[in-house]
Amino acid sequence: MALSAPLVESAPAKVNLTLRVLRRRIDGYHEIESLVVFADFGDALSFSPGGDLTLAVGGPSAAAAGGGDDNLVLKAARALAVRRPGVTLGGFRLDKELPVAAGLGGGSADAAAALRLLARANGLAPDDSELQGAARGTGADVPVCLDPRARIMRGIGDVLSAPLSLPPLPAVLVNPGVALPTKAVFAGLKLNPAPPALLDERAIAQIRSGEELLRVLASQVNDLEAPAIALRPVIAEVLAVSRGLAGCKLARMSGSGATCFALFSTADEAGAAQELLSVRQPAWWAKAVTLSA
Repeated sequence: MALSAPLVESAPAKVNLTLRVLRRRIDGYHEIESLVVFADFGDALSFSPGGDLTLAVGGPSAAAAGGGDDNLVLKAARALAVRRPGVTLGGFRLDKELPVAAGLGGGSADAAAALRLLARANGLAPDDSELQGAARGTGADVPVCLDPRARIMRGIGDVLSAPLSLPPLPAVLVNPGVALPTKAVFAGLKLNPAPPALLDERAIAQIRSGEELLRVLASQVNDLEAPAIALRPVIAEVLAVSRGLAGCKLARMSGSGATCFALFSTADEAGAAQELLSVRQPAWWAKAVTLSA
């Protein structure tokens, strides 16, 4: 029996504050270490239980996201249905606000939101083993998005730390309007034979101020920045412009790009930076957000 009103879940943008690529496995996947946080902005997904599995897509990025069988919302729903035969499916409606193939985990966040909606509609616990299995089977970033809280992500994205309580970071997300497939970026990566300095999980868990967090972030990098810039040189321009914004403490690319983030001390500084970018670079997508646990 269909509910009177659709169930709704947010699908917040995932931001990789750091990203180290440790090694390439024999199966072709790369093992990573990344400090991940989520923005107070993203896509929205609604679900009406009952009937056939369908997906309608709207919003500014609808055309790029697509609503076909390769959309991760449908892939996640099917992955759960295989693991739990008889699960109630239904119609999804995606409001796509985030740019696509942008290093913000938008598709993975949408898939995770779909799984949370299906869990609510079917009375499944958040830690249900088949729900977690469906997340892993849908994509490498889906498990961390299933419970969108700050964590250190390791392995191929499937090894997650306990949630971290980090201070909020005012930020501006900036995308120059170019898509960047993750596979192409990893293909251009040249691994450093020397093992990188890894994150100290205990020390990060004890961080209580934005200043402390910024100091830790300044000592880290995103290993995918160089190969991403080689493919899309405009990313270097985004980073240079971001670092020149008044009050910017740190600017870095997120994930495999092309979205970059600029960090600020206050929300007012971030808001002013977004307004300035909108005037100076009207073709770029820019959004002032708060990154938090």
